[in-house]
Amino acid sequence: MTSHRNAASPGRTTGELLVEDMTEAEHDRARRVESVLAALADRAAEADRLGEFPLEHVRTISEAGLLGLTVPVVYGGLGGGLRDLAAATFAMATACPSTSLAYFFQCSGSSRGLLPLAAIDAGLFSDDEVPAVRAFGEKVLRRMGIEGRWVANFASESVRTKNAAVTIATEASRTTGGWLVNGVKSFGCATGVADDYLVTAKLDTGDTAEFLAVFLIPRDTPGVSERTKWDAIGMRATATHGIVLENAFVPDENALTVPAVFVKMTQVSRGSFVGNQVALSSVYVGAAQAVYDFALRFLTTTTYHGTDEPIGGSDVNRQLVGKMRAHLDTAYLWARRQIRLETSNPEILPKDDVVANWRIAKGEIADNCFQVAVHALKACGTGNTGMEGMVSRGLRDLSMGLVQGFPAERGRLEAAAYHVFGKEGDQFGTTGSKTGGGE
Repeated sequence: MTSHRNAASPGRTTGELLVEDMTEAEHDRARRVESVLAALADRAAEADRLGEFPLEHVRTISEAGLLGLTVPVVYGGLGGGLRDLAAATFAMATACPSTSLAYFFQCSGSSRGLLPLAAIDAGLFSDDEVPAVRAFGEKVLRRMGIEGRWVANFASESVRTKNAAVTIATEASRTTGGWLVNGVKSFGCATGVADDYLVTAKLDTGDTAEFLAVFLIPRDTPGVSERTKWDAIGMRATATHGIVLENAFVPDENALTVPAVFVKMTQVSRGSFVGNQVALSSVYVGAAQAVYDFALRFLTTTTYHGTDEPIGGSDVNRQLVGKMRAHLDTAYLWARRQIRLETSNPEILPKDDVVANWRIAKGEIADNCFQVAVHALKACGTGNTGMEGMVSRGLRDLSMGLVQGFPAERGRLEAAAYHVFGKEGDQFGTTGSKTGGGE
């Protein structure tokens, strides 16, 4: 199924197609990722057909030490950063896009550990708040690194408000020794698969972003259940059906409820808060690369009857190949630019400009990747429209990028509003809030 081995040059890992200037340490981590690609590819078609997350992939990724890819070494991780994560999700997506997307959300959980510690270093918490903030951040990182647990990240909900991209209605109420959490999380990869859920909720004492908090909830906690599974068009093996929380008890030591903690965490992030999001878009770039490689191989090895002339040599197909290449290269350029903006030292642009750029980049990457699949479908013909075929699966998977988070049209409007009015759009808000919150 996969074509990643054809895409990467000898001696280079697949991830280096996206992150071209890896350090030696980054290359070593990328080799770990490379070691799992064949196993992920073997189950990709079946996982898509069944719409079920392949549990074997949890073991494969865990045994390679990749659950702690973005966790510092001191907490048992590999010490990677955004460049590592983007390269990893890209490479995995050339083999199994669904697993790659789920893996992204697992790794994004490390932000709930890293950002509290960064906010402490930035002096954003008082002396009496620091112990609780540090304890929570380190607990998350140890879970992922030393304990090797799959941690799923749940923020998104079906409720929508005009002033924020993500609106939080899930609510936490104080009780003896901890909190009772109630609500519905409509989207979050690895539902029923992850060992622990990281849940963003608002405290019942207020309705602004300053009252947002984070809770670490083991999967088997009483009151936690799965929502009904849905029959998605693409990325079908991600277990994204979400969770229901009904008076789920969370002890104080698993709750990060320091006042304004969520807002302070966003202040120290380089880009968009919810977990190095350009690495999410890298999933779609990797999936588009795999579709392109398959289409090119098909068009150059399939010949017209009775001749040695490849069907890709026709005027129409040469145009389609050129369009595929142009769209794929455009997606690469947007992704690489955003990775550089969020990882360069010193910083290239102020944070608000970086986030505004991301609003546009997210949609441009998704749109261009989808167009790769559209043109592959046109070029490869009816013989490649089977539901389990590479082109069909790629088309369906890449369509999900068009709606992941919010459509490209919203991103353009929010970026334009920032440039015109000097205010970047809110990322997080709560029900009852007039102004939203977060970034």
